[in-house]
Amino acid sequence: MKPLWVLDTNVLVSALLSSQGPPARQWDALGDGRYLLAYDPRILHEYQQVLSRAKFGFTASEVADLFGVIARFGEIVIPTLALPPLIDPDDTPFLEVAASTPDKVLVTGNGKHHPRPARHGVAVFSPREALALLQSTGTG
Repeated sequence: MKPLWVLDTNVLVSALLSSQGPPARQWDALGDGRYLLAYDPRILHEYQQVLSRAKFGFTASEVADLFGVIARFGEIVIPTLALPPLIDPDDTPFLEVAASTPDKVLVTGNGKHHPRPARHGVAVFSPREALALLQSTGTG
């Protein structure tokens, strides 16, 4: 069974901004089918809102390609736990969805936005750490 993980929006933005580095390799691992992406409608909405910001300059085609990968390698997860809002309430859905998966993994470039006491059993990894985990489990 493939791991089912949540990716924070900042990982997607970083992967699209640079085809090099851990976020891009993390995204490539998804596209290679080495794990599945857990999401809910709130997460998809945030992905769409952030990736459409003019400051990033992503083309409609780039965003559509990204959503194509999500459609192919993603799984809708309905959170089973409502958590208290984090410092940035927009981060809460990512933790709620991750807490509702068997693997309980959130991959983010901003681990400090998810303080340990608020994680509810979710392991928070940087893209680099997540790639190492994929390799150690034989899926990377």
